[in-house]
Amino acid sequence: MIGLVVVSHSRQLALGVAELAGQMAPTVAIVPAGGDGAGGLGTDYVAVGEAIARADSGDGVVVLFDLGSAKMVAEMAAEEADCSVVVVDAPLVEGAVAAAVRAQGGARLADVAAAAANAARSAGVPDDSSEPVRPTLRLVKDAVRAEVELTNSVGLHARPAALVVRALDSLDASVVVRFGEQEADGKSVLALMGLGAPGGARIEVVATGADAAEAVRRVEGLVARDFDE
Repeated sequence: MIGLVVVSHSRQLALGVAELAGQMAPTVAIVPAGGDGAGGLGTDYVAVGEAIARADSGDGVVVLFDLGSAKMVAEMAAEEADCSVVVVDAPLVEGAVAAAVRAQGGARLADVAAAAANAARSAGVPDDSSEPVRPTLRLVKDAVRAEVELTNSVGLHARPAALVVRALDSLDASVVVRFGEQEADGKSVLALMGLGAPGGARIEVVATGADAAEAVRRVEGLVARDFDE
């Protein structure tokens, strides 16, 4: 399984991002490397290298960073690592969440890195941040559809969204989840969270492709079980 390293100038920020991503990917090694090693703000080359070693299980490691010298330190540590490492320039929180979910699903190193790199667009944030990006999934008349009520207390928040994505990831299906006038790619945890669908809300699941019926069935099952909360 791919491991993750979160590099930040702030120890608390690195810990928080790792904790958040870990809630959605409980078996993925997500190792924080924050601060200058002496209790201050900064980055520590040795600590980043050690974090990469801890995160590696033999399949490789994706490293995310916040800003400035963190990128340089991450790249230097990656070059010296004894495993395959990809340093990804991505939004730290969104990238860590997206990468963690893909890693939890058993994706390869390149795919986990791509999930992190595409995190901003998956969340609906365009390159110029001027307007939301609409989902690009195209639906046809023979799509499989279902409307379900979110009966869990907090609705489609982080953990349920991650469970939906993991359930759909391996299927040959394009899935759109609709809440009110909004819609999201069912295979993007960030897009699903962006719907803001609370407990008690009704959402529509629309799927196309060879596994469309199975995709809808899996989402219905998760909702029926209150996402195992």
